[in-house]
Amino acid sequence: MSANAPGFQSKARVAIIAELEKERRRLIQTNQSMNTPGASISLSRPMKEFRDNAEQQHFAAQQKAALQHAHTHSTGFFITQDSSFGNLILPVIPRLEPHS
Repeated sequence: MSANAPGFQSKARVAIIAELEKERRRLIQTNQSMNTPGASISLSRPMKEFRDNAEQQHFAAQQKAALQHAHTHSTGFFITQDSSFGNLILPVIPRLEPHS
């Protein structure tokens, strides 16, 4: 039987749907146990670290793109800096040496 046969595709779909349903039940059960008073949150550390790392990489990429765009389209100076207002980059006024 070839991989393109209708029977094979149907079996593959059934297997995928069964796997998705199994995962859905697991997530519902986990969610219900988390909503139970006194239940402990069981967020796995590696998954949280992976998510934090992915967010940091995404933020850094956005920050780099914003800085490149600002330098290309503006005559001002910009720096990357964490801002309490959520700005990716901040404009700066360069220090000028006093003329004597």
